[in-house]
Amino acid sequence: MREDCFSSYHPLVTFVFFACVIVASAFYVHPVFLGISLVCAFIYEWILHGFKKTIKSFMLISVPMLILVLVINPMFSHYGVTILFYLENGNAITLESIVYGFALGVMLCQMLIWFRCFHQVMTSDKFVYLFGKLLPALSLILSMCLRFVPKLSKHAVKISQGQKCIGRDISNGNFFKKIKNGVTMLSILITWSLETALITADSMKSRGYGTGFRSAYSLYKFEKRDGLLLILMGGLLTVFLFGSAQGYTYANYNPKIVIEGIPLTVGSFFSYLAYGIFCLLPVLVDGLDALRWKKLRSTVVKSGKGAYRLWDF
Repeated sequence: MREDCFSSYHPLVTFVFFACVIVASAFYVHPVFLGISLVCAFIYEWILHGFKKTIKSFMLISVPMLILVLVINPMFSHYGVTILFYLENGNAITLESIVYGFALGVMLCQMLIWFRCFHQVMTSDKFVYLFGKLLPALSLILSMCLRFVPKLSKHAVKISQGQKCIGRDISNGNFFKKIKNGVTMLSILITWSLETALITADSMKSRGYGTGFRSAYSLYKFEKRDGLLLILMGGLLTVFLFGSAQGYTYANYNPKIVIEGIPLTVGSFFSYLAYGIFCLLPVLVDGLDALRWKKLRSTVVKSGKGAYRLWDF
């Protein structure tokens, strides 16, 4: 995983960005906004996790989820007036249900990608910093859950590797043997998690948790760049919400497909542009930071008289 420039901004800025983009991704089914959000989320995950890992997770998780929703929705939802064909039981498969299923699949894919980026950028320390004083118990539980999930995954891999070395992995033996090995591995994992929970509770009790005021050390400081980025985010959101109020984000798939803003108009263009820039803010911030460092390095190379550079050590 890579550390990007956007992650170094104040936790309030990053949290507001992800909250807005995830809420918008969950409530708007307009195809243009879905496409913009999906592309921007994919690019940002590429920056955070690398191209190979992003492609792998997209092909193994997002694409099967999209296909599953695309297939299931027309089989159970038969609304729409454009009938394509009939199933053997007499139910109609309509164009509207297929298109809406595709839109729902894209919505789930982009939300999944945004949540992976959120998990990478919004660490448990940032979450506790934001909500530690407002909701101390809830913030502690959420931070512990966010920390426990990757820890549980890593321990499950260790258990699998250990069982595989002694020939008791889920890939060994017949069908019933595989089930028995899988149950054994699950039992080991559950036992470890319960033991870890007891150790954590005893450690918190020994350190006096809940007996007095709890303070938290943090290095986060709200700077001028954080304020400027918040102002820019507010302006882009204002334009986008104004376009939404004008109906440029409206899309309906029942009984007919009705999509506002297509063909393109001046109002819809600025709504799409504002939303696209908002979703691309992390990428733009990282790009500007990379250009700034490239310019500084070129300046050092041109002005330096020595035979060494600081970053060569």
